[in-house]
Amino acid sequence: MKLINTTDAVGHVLCHDITRIVKDVVKDTAFRKGHVVTKEDIPVLLSLGKDHLYIWEKDENTLHENDAAEILREICQNENMTASPVKEGKIELTAGCDGLFQIDIPRLNAVNEIDEIMIASRHTNTPVKKGDKLLGTRVIPLVIAREKMEQVRRAAGEEPLARLVPYRPMRAGIVTTGSEVFYGRIQDTFTPVILEKLAGFGIQAGGHITVNDDKEKITAAVLELKNQGMDLIVCTGGMSVDPDDLTPGAIRDTGARIVTYGAPVLPGAMFLLGYFEDGTPVMGLPGCVMYAKATVFDLVLPRIAAGVPVTKQELAHMGNGGLCLGCPVCHYPNCGFGKGV
Repeated sequence: MKLINTTDAVGHVLCHDITRIVKDVVKDTAFRKGHVVTKEDIPVLLSLGKDHLYIWEKDENTLHENDAAEILREICQNENMTASPVKEGKIELTAGCDGLFQIDIPRLNAVNEIDEIMIASRHTNTPVKKGDKLLGTRVIPLVIAREKMEQVRRAAGEEPLARLVPYRPMRAGIVTTGSEVFYGRIQDTFTPVILEKLAGFGIQAGGHITVNDDKEKITAAVLELKNQGMDLIVCTGGMSVDPDDLTPGAIRDTGARIVTYGAPVLPGAMFLLGYFEDGTPVMGLPGCVMYAKATVFDLVLPRIAAGVPVTKQELAHMGNGGLCLGCPVCHYPNCGFGKGV
């Protein structure tokens, strides 16, 4: 810090807050630490009794907090995010569209392990709406070593730490299995649930086929919807291990590559995910999706809607946070369910 005459302070950066007090009227911060003094500020500062100011001494080896904050913004932001104006070394990023928010956790951790800077974000793989807050960055001191910010750049790498992937326009085909539904013995209460969840991501229903417990017919229904150009195929029912639960085998017989049959998520352990050769996903949904507020389907669907492939490893890692607590009032997604990855 350096003490200078206020009249000589234009263009310099304040090292401390300056408070304005008017008895029984106001007490607030007239100028905050980090403020760059302008010509118009001088009379105000003098009226506050500030004939001298402590300012930051400019040095080619250091950066002001706001300049450093812009570096943090740069290493995080992708084209679908909007940045707030920098203030006191802090910048926030918000969603410029509906989509899937993702952040590279190992690189984020590497940056946050560097002293005097921080990045706080939502959990990765979180579905967000336009205008939602995504992350905030902050430089802790007023000034920071330029070399430290170069260290930040190296830890972050070439690609942004975060990305927001917009949802794609999609048409979904639904295969409802079960002789009890096919023959009209019970009402189909599964499909309305699926349609509502799909609509939440802008996915339109493009086709619906109901078949009895016949493995070949289930396979044929999936392939028919695939041939109709569906972008996603969802099969409901018949996902357990009982002898008459034929859906997993029927999906395998379509030729789709099965990523997994089974996931470490409750509710939703009997979930199946596969992909056709052209990337079209096909899912087998267990019965819990019909009645539970939040299941494995809610964790995977946002990624499918954004066109982000889901790997076996990612599904395996869902066990951390994959236990729904079944709260009397469901708060999903504002809870810990599915937040492990």
